[in-house]
Amino acid sequence: MKTVVIATNNAHKVSEIRSALDFEGWEFRTLAEAGLASDPVEDADSFEGNGRIKAEAARAAAQAAGLACAVLADDSGLEVDALDGAPGVYSSRYAGADGDDAANNAKLLAELAGVPDGERAARFACTLVFIDEDGTETVARGTVEGAIGHEPRGEEGFGYDPLFFPDAFGGERTLAEVSQEEKNAISHRGCALRVLRDRLATPSA
Repeated sequence: MKTVVIATNNAHKVSEIRSALDFEGWEFRTLAEAGLASDPVEDADSFEGNGRIKAEAARAAAQAAGLACAVLADDSGLEVDALDGAPGVYSSRYAGADGDDAANNAKLLAELAGVPDGERAARFACTLVFIDEDGTETVARGTVEGAIGHEPRGEEGFGYDPLFFPDAFGGERTLAEVSQEEKNAISHRGCALRVLRDRLATPSA
């Protein structure tokens, strides 16, 4: 049995990872399920950097506890071309440490005020960092391309979903106007997980 500790306690994220990486003989545990505590400062300037910080911190915690395992971490956010990739790694705290989704969305719309439709391209991006028991690292990135609207639309989803029109839906519906099933089918984490699965199944890839 191969144990993989996922550097999160987010149940939805764990469920998605378990479903995507369904290798025979693999078992997945959250930090809490593994009895580990890890909350490192994520101060890198890229999703990959922050994912690596979380993965390495989880691995150090596992080693200190005498647990032989692989670890998996991710970091994700929104990249807007007209803003040189912002909010990027600051996606969750774009309006400040005390800001909420509404405040982040309001700031994004203010930053894009006057930017025409043809120049509002953006993407949700996710980078996964997997470190095997022997220290071998595998990195995978997934994205969902789209554009930022001019006002929030829809009641589903969270974060920037009400402003993001995925290309996959013809630019007609935001991520907050589609079902969770439709969202999962094109999710940036799902895309990154598919890339990671292929690379782990074929180590030379």
